[in-house]
Amino acid sequence: MGRGFYTIMAAQFFSSLADNALLVVAIALLIDLHAPAFLTPILKFVFVLFYVILAPFVGAFADSMAKGRVMFISNSIKIAGCILLFFATHQYSALSAYAIVGLGAAAYSPAKYGILTELLPPEKLVIANGWIEGLTVGSIVLGTVLGGLLITPAIASALLSINFPLIDTGIDSPIESAILLIAFFYTVAATFNLFIPDTGIDHRIPKKSPFFLIHEFAHCVKLLWSDKLGQISLAVTTLFWGAGATLQFIVLKWADIALGFALNQAAQLQGVVALGIAAGSVLAAKMITLRDSVKVIPLGIAMGIVVMIMIVVRDLWLAVILLILIGGLAGFFVVPMNALLQHRGHILMGAGHSIAVQNFNENLSILSMLLLYALLIMLDVHIYIVIALFGAFVSISMVIIRKWHLTNQSKQDSLHLIGMRKIR
Repeated sequence: MGRGFYTIMAAQFFSSLADNALLVVAIALLIDLHAPAFLTPILKFVFVLFYVILAPFVGAFADSMAKGRVMFISNSIKIAGCILLFFATHQYSALSAYAIVGLGAAAYSPAKYGILTELLPPEKLVIANGWIEGLTVGSIVLGTVLGGLLITPAIASALLSINFPLIDTGIDSPIESAILLIAFFYTVAATFNLFIPDTGIDHRIPKKSPFFLIHEFAHCVKLLWSDKLGQISLAVTTLFWGAGATLQFIVLKWADIALGFALNQAAQLQGVVALGIAAGSVLAAKMITLRDSVKVIPLGIAMGIVVMIMIVVRDLWLAVILLILIGGLAGFFVVPMNALLQHRGHILMGAGHSIAVQNFNENLSILSMLLLYALLIMLDVHIYIVIALFGAFVSISMVIIRKWHLTNQSKQDSLHLIGMRKIR
């Protein structure tokens, strides 16, 4: 893959590690500030809000300069958000600070994925996605576990006991020490960003007018949804990320009700799901070619069914096995779909614009599903009913997407488009 690819992976690992640790710590901060329970999923809502609001602009921003520089700027914004979170004393100031971190993440994502299509040939995209998603999920595992550990009394006390001679750090709580440590990981990621190679792609923007960018973005959205392969892969990844974000909070609530777990223990179960995703991602990279990517769609149907089994699980080890299986199914079907979407997007409109369209749709799905989940929690709907509704929704949606793809193929074969190269 080359040194540049591994530098990208290192940067992605530390940035994602910090993202996932910060979510757990931010939830702990809301609890510490006595925020109502329905605000917990709203944390994720404000994080992804800029993905949707800035979607017409972040793709152009990612394509306007070298991707490594874009990623460096984005991680710097995340560090600024951490600093604001450090000083947050009210639940809404905490949400605002966390939204700033989301702003950095929104700017980071098109560059993170877009550089893969600039750096690698189409036939290596599934392998690259498998490794980078596997590494990302590894960072999710470690990040959620790290976040849980940082708010554990024993670890927090050890961090607070560290003193520097003649220096008053002003760190008085476990959450403050956790936030500063997470900011350090963002700094490490930003340092790696400086060493990502420039791929030599032309970074000139035809027009800088906001109205032109919005019009161009709307055209790109229409273009990708009109493509017979793009629309299927986009529908799958849109459903996956909306469901995945909601599942994070479902696992936290379910672990409390079914297993009696506190937040720091429940966060480690989130890591178990991520382990399964990592395993599924690596297997997909080894077993599924880009041409065969659409064949994994039925696994999404199976994932929704398996999720509903959570309702009857009360034993920890059964829970671990089930969550690994859910994650494995998710990773195995989303990696090929993601690679296919990147490939078609790169052919149709360019890497940065394609990822921006993908982020817009996926994060609109996240916003919608998190709002629905927050509403169910506010209405005090039992978590087992929520799980049943969630699993059924995922399975039925995947059945519809599969039928959609088969109907497209019955009218005209589009699989021959897979693997074609962009005409410059």
